[in-house]
Amino acid sequence: MAEQEEVTVTLSLQEGYQFLVDFHQPGVPPLVVDEPEPLGAEAGPNAARLLGAAIANCLSASALFCLRKARITVYGMSTSADVSFARDERGHLRLGGITVHIHPEVAEDDVGRMHRCVDLFEDYCAVTQSVRSGLNVSVEVEPVPVLADGATPAS
Repeated sequence: MAEQEEVTVTLSLQEGYQFLVDFHQPGVPPLVVDEPEPLGAEAGPNAARLLGAAIANCLSASALFCLRKARITVYGMSTSADVSFARDERGHLRLGGITVHIHPEVAEDDVGRMHRCVDLFEDYCAVTQSVRSGLNVSVEVEPVPVLADGATPAS
């Protein structure tokens, strides 16, 4: 991942539990996210799927970078992430774990040369390593008053 100090994403409530995510990145369209039924309408991925995708993407990009740096031609790559759920001691639903399966397509002669990359690439995935070490998440809630007719008061 290119080094950046900060990126911003913005979510806007659409209806029910659907939010429109703006990535503030030129050329990248907004994405609808939603909760699964019965809470939401499953009109888009939920947070667990997005986190699984983010980890799988970061690991795939790190593996691909290492393989290319080692001059191993990658003809294709598919990656899947299995996100499991578990209940904590208070009975709250949590992510139990994420298992990522990466399948790079390489020449048979290059399979033996992949070991160094397999041993190294995870250390360079900022998303995975941050999640593994317990990323600090700060939360601020700032209410926006709404008038009885649904409008916001002028500031």
